Amino acid sequence: MSQLDSNWSFVDDSKVTPKGFLFAGISAGLKASNKKDLALILAPEGSIFSGMFTQSIVRASCVDICEERIKTTSGFVRAILINSGQANACTGNLGIQHFQIATGKIAELLGIKEEEVLMCSTGVIGVPIQINDLVKNLPNLVSDLKGNNFANAAEAILTTDLTLKKVSIETIIQGRKIKIAGFAKGSGMIYPNMATMLAFLTCDVGIQKEEWDKMIAIAVQKSFNAISVDGETSTNDSFVGINAGEKIEKRFFPIIQQGIDIVCQNLAKNIARDGEGANCLLEVLVQGAKNTDDAIMIAKSICNSALVKTAIHGCDPNWGRIISAAGNSGVKFNLNDVDLYIGNAHILEKGKLNKYDPQKVTDYIKSRMKGRYLVDDIVKIMINLNSGESKGTAWGCDLSKKYVEINSEYTT
Repeated sequence: MSQLDSNWSFVDDSKVTPKGFLFAGISAGLKASNKKDLALILAPEGSIFSGMFTQSIVRASCVDICEERIKTTSGFVRAILINSGQANACTGNLGIQHFQIATGKIAELLGIKEEEVLMCSTGVIGVPIQINDLVKNLPNLVSDLKGNNFANAAEAILTTDLTLKKVSIETIIQGRKIKIAGFAKGSGMIYPNMATMLAFLTCDVGIQKEEWDKMIAIAVQKSFNAISVDGETSTNDSFVGINAGEKIEKRFFPIIQQGIDIVCQNLAKNIARDGEGANCLLEVLVQGAKNTDDAIMIAKSICNSALVKTAIHGCDPNWGRIISAAGNSGVKFNLNDVDLYIGNAHILEKGKLNKYDPQKVTDYIKSRMKGRYLVDDIVKIMINLNSGESKGTAWGCDLSKKYVEINSEYTT
């Protein structure tokens, strides 16, 4: 166990997950590789679900139905079925039928109402789910439900991901252990308006829907909506946060918010670092902004710039691309007030070029390109606008030749 801060600690998710939640992950033959491709989360009775979904107007039917079910049940949902391999997007009425068939069967097996089941899909757009294979494997999936099957569920939702993306943390409030855990997938088609990502968070504290919605929205804005791999928003982006359990006093809500933020940011950084063909994580901190939204908008603009991302890949200390991307963010600021750092190198001071060694900046980026995964492989850029007290961070990655190779052959 490693200490995060005064409140939360990482824990082993094979032993510790939020109380009352069950997870499953199996292979149902939906992927040609026969890797795990079907996951299930079962929440305790009385659970509250909140969801945030893709901002694209081209959406998979599962996204629309999930939103509708959360709304009509006031968030009182019990289960989420997740398949990988086929996005079931742009598949017309067939996609809706497959959703209904799958969720109806799961509801029957679990002894709950169909409207209490959500379904999320990820994979190739325009390809329907292999529904017969999925349905015949649902009894196996249900029988696999266990509290310590967290890693299997996390594995079953992956597509082009290189690593599992999961985290579990705990704290103690008034002698009671409280746990928050989450897992996610995402590697390409990542843009700071959600992305081709799925993420799920579970928390064993009971919090009413209105307050929970606010907490989830705050966390997503500072995490999944602050990452970029390639500027592409997908059809299936979904984040669902679930809480269940004994309530706590409202004065402890800031601690719970902190835990949700930690889990979401950890998963978001994993998604950005796992960008297809990426070699490093890009972390952009903007300080001295008039408000947090402005700071995040500028940071996202830099992370999303193809010119910045390719410069990082080439270890090119081309700071002009960074400041240009900041200027294209839509946020007004005065260049004559701006400080810019790449690593420890102070490039601009109040808008004027400092004396610095470009080779040292190149060497800094090179060292990060060869660093240990999410330990010392992070290229840090900091901008201080010197015009306010607010700050915000966004995350991205370098853009490599490998990204082009992966995506030019994605369906072939």
